[in-house]
Amino acid sequence: MTEPSPRPSSRSGEREPPDPARGGPAADRPLLIVNPNAGGGRTGKQLATIRPVIERALGACELAPTAGPGDAIRIAREATQAKRSLVIAIGGDGTVHEVVNGVVEGGGTTPVGIIGTGTGGDFTKTLRIAHRLDHYLAAIKGGKECRVDVGLLTYRDHQGAERKRYFANILSMGVGGMVDQYVANASRTFGSTLAYASASVRAIRKSALADVRLRITSDDGKTRTETLATRLAAICNGQFFGSGMQVAPMAQPDDGRFELLVLTATGRIAMMLGMRQIYTGDHVKRADIRHEPITAIEASLVDERLTDRFLLDVDGEPLGTLPIKVELVRAAVAMRVP
Repeated sequence: MTEPSPRPSSRSGEREPPDPARGGPAADRPLLIVNPNAGGGRTGKQLATIRPVIERALGACELAPTAGPGDAIRIAREATQAKRSLVIAIGGDGTVHEVVNGVVEGGGTTPVGIIGTGTGGDFTKTLRIAHRLDHYLAAIKGGKECRVDVGLLTYRDHQGAERKRYFANILSMGVGGMVDQYVANASRTFGSTLAYASASVRAIRKSALADVRLRITSDDGKTRTETLATRLAAICNGQFFGSGMQVAPMAQPDDGRFELLVLTATGRIAMMLGMRQIYTGDHVKRADIRHEPITAIEASLVDERLTDRFLLDVDGEPLGTLPIKVELVRAAVAMRVP
């Protein structure tokens, strides 16, 4: 039997109209939330090829392409409120980030599957899903779910307004936010790993050593305040960021805690020398790495003149700046896993 061809929307970002021929109520069909621009635009170009493969594995699906930043949040929120049986994020870490936000905002009841087609694919590494379409589909079709924790982040956007977002993977502050900005404008000709590595070197050169005031709640419930000089700190629910950097090899997204890692090395050269170790996770053995499990944290700059060089990287998204407040939301989203 010949597979039906995809029915494109009449406008970019518009969900396709219901098709009775595809069978079953809409709420029973998986909703494919697709970022056509992921992977430098490759996702949109490959969609007509991969959709029949997806539907052979999962049955008839409904397509919802995104029209721009934030659109996947709205689509996933509406899908969860409508009690959809499953939403699938097709794109990169930014698409997963937005779908998670929408599902949590909608009540957290709809499971989330992932088909990674973007630049980083870091959260799926923590979930142990190999970067192949058949592995993504096997994880989704198998029906096994892991209820992952998320962080509720309160931050300041680039215009100075207070905002809130959830994150499922990693929030870093300092060099990480600068890397995001550089990667957004970098060539992917030689692959995403090289793009992130070269952006990291550039960001370290431009980075600022800042005194960061931290109010930390450890996983034993005790709270304390201290100030640390750093160029990079990370609050980790997942293990990987920056296209394969294993910043928190001990992190588990369903264990009810974050892993806080702070680089206390003051020099740029020391930081660059440690970059290679981040890909293997060996950096955690270094004396200049502070690590502890936490459940909440607040962070602010002692010198706010450094704000523009101490930016946020939230699941790979350059959302804004300090000050921030992060709280753990336990078992917030059901993710399809192998």
